[in-house]
Amino acid sequence: MNESLLTENMIDWAQKRLGDTTYAGWCLSFIEDALEKSNNIEIFGGDCAKKSARMYADSIKKGVPERGSFVFYDCLCKSAGKLFDWGHCGIGLGDGKVIHAWDTVRTDDYLAIETMLSSAGTHPKYMGFVPLCRVLSQKS
Repeated sequence: MNESLLTENMIDWAQKRLGDTTYAGWCLSFIEDALEKSNNIEIFGGDCAKKSARMYADSIKKGVPERGSFVFYDCLCKSAGKLFDWGHCGIGLGDGKVIHAWDTVRTDDYLAIETMLSSAGTHPKYMGFVPLCRVLSQKS
């Protein structure tokens, strides 16, 4: 299957879930499910968005995220009264837009995500994006 088809399948799957609350707090699961379930493949990422970003550190690019890329943010999260450095992530749609799971599955400008307030009371900070070809190198 070519990368363009994988990208469009992933984005189509993700966009069909706009407004869904099932993935609230599970941003990495959302983007991995979008790629895997829409294309019948499996990738191996980190346990959270921040660990996945570290896995792909060799390929993180700055600037406007490419369509189909995995987009990463540094972000503290709060769970059970404790702070965790889990990060945040989404899928690049092109034109600076990112689809991601926050409180709901939603689409925002990649820099506007930095204005959102996390459960820890902090704002995500854009780290960069990873092209889909690099994510696919973790495919089984």
